[in-house]
Amino acid sequence: MRRSSFLSAGAGAMIAAALPPLSAAALANDTVRYTLTAAPKLFAPMSGVSFAGVAFNGSIPGPVLRTTYGQRVHVDFRNRSKIETTVHWHGMILPNAMDGVAGITQPAVPPGGDFTYEFAPNPPGTRWYHDHAMQMGTVLGMFGLFIVDDPKDEPADAEFALVFHDVPNMRSLAAALKGTSNAPMVDPMGSPEMAGMKADDKMGDEVSYVAHCINGASYPGTQRLAVKVGDRVRLRILNANPSQTRYVRLAGHTLRVTHSDGNPLAQPLDVEALRIGVAERYDAWFEVKKPGAWLLQGVSADPLAFEQAVVVHTPGMENAPPMAAPQSIDGVDFFTYEKAGGRAASVDTSGVTIRKDWTLGGGAYGANAWTIDGKLWPNTPKIVVRRGDRVLVHFTNKTDMDHPMHLHGHTFRVVEVNGTALARPLAKDVSLVPANGGTLTWIFDADSPAGRWLLHCHNEIHMMGGMMTEVDYA
Repeated sequence: MRRSSFLSAGAGAMIAAALPPLSAAALANDTVRYTLTAAPKLFAPMSGVSFAGVAFNGSIPGPVLRTTYGQRVHVDFRNRSKIETTVHWHGMILPNAMDGVAGITQPAVPPGGDFTYEFAPNPPGTRWYHDHAMQMGTVLGMFGLFIVDDPKDEPADAEFALVFHDVPNMRSLAAALKGTSNAPMVDPMGSPEMAGMKADDKMGDEVSYVAHCINGASYPGTQRLAVKVGDRVRLRILNANPSQTRYVRLAGHTLRVTHSDGNPLAQPLDVEALRIGVAERYDAWFEVKKPGAWLLQGVSADPLAFEQAVVVHTPGMENAPPMAAPQSIDGVDFFTYEKAGGRAASVDTSGVTIRKDWTLGGGAYGANAWTIDGKLWPNTPKIVVRRGDRVLVHFTNKTDMDHPMHLHGHTFRVVEVNGTALARPLAKDVSLVPANGGTLTWIFDADSPAGRWLLHCHNEIHMMGGMMTEVDYA
């Protein structure tokens, strides 16, 4: 047995965006060891804004955890916060007891308590980790990227990890949990969200934010990303906002999307902007063809949208005025499942043994109920499977907001969106179900370890309002 390595990230104002290659010593180890400590953190991403959060290892987001595919990971988790918590390894197929869901796969870790997670990270790709104890730990700051390097991936000249996250207005958040928020929609002009908004819409679940961040800071205090002319650059981007879809552009550049939720696309897609639902991740590449400075930025109608940006620059241009993109995606070619998957004549349902047709509902102003087939968790309809089953889940969304539906412990395939069958199904672990009568269909195989696996909306307001169920192995 080769020795294992021990890695422990220290406190810092921002996580490091640049990802150097793993060292030969790290690659030689069977097991990578981390310690994660959750503790109170006064988070101040910019002057005049502070937030009483909870951080992993003293930073929001937490440290980037990284292994290579085939290694095991051993994580000593220490809860030194004032709330019960767990760590969920989002996008991982792992033993059910390691999934990190309080009350389902493990008891919540109490203040002062410890828990050890150990598993072989699978599949490779851009994953993440976050609290899953239903006490708003993710909203408070308990999240971070987890990268499982795939030896099959082509190398990049430069690689950056970028976590888009936001500081909520706590009064607005409390109102949204009751369904009585008056916060406005801030999706950009030209987006499906704005196109589907009715003149008399009164949402009730919108959350307003007092700061917008990338990797723990707001622009102009964000890290600057240094690149060179001729570089092929890989971006690993996570939307860790608890409730809002994010649009992301790099001014003056096209982005080539190669992975969705860490899983490779059958065919890369070139776009001008990313559309990233809550908890989604995209790997996107660009080429540096000339000297300059450009903003990689979130696009939004929020007056504070300019804060969610970083400068990408070539040598000597770090202090040059950066080129920016408009805060609109009207006429912009942005990523969609349909573009990435292409059109097929019909959905291939061969081998399907279980079919579920579910309606997502609720969301009336003044109510905090978000439902599956009219039911609230824990009374929502469940999926009981036996190993070897192939399951088709067809969602119809009767609400006026997209729902980022997430399945624990499995990788599903998006095979249909709004009646369009996809020629190249997308392998994902979370996907946006379109609003206002929209449909989306998954197929997944029941080949994961036995246990109870949650299936829920990753919008924190909707999950806590009841839009959650589970897949149970008989």
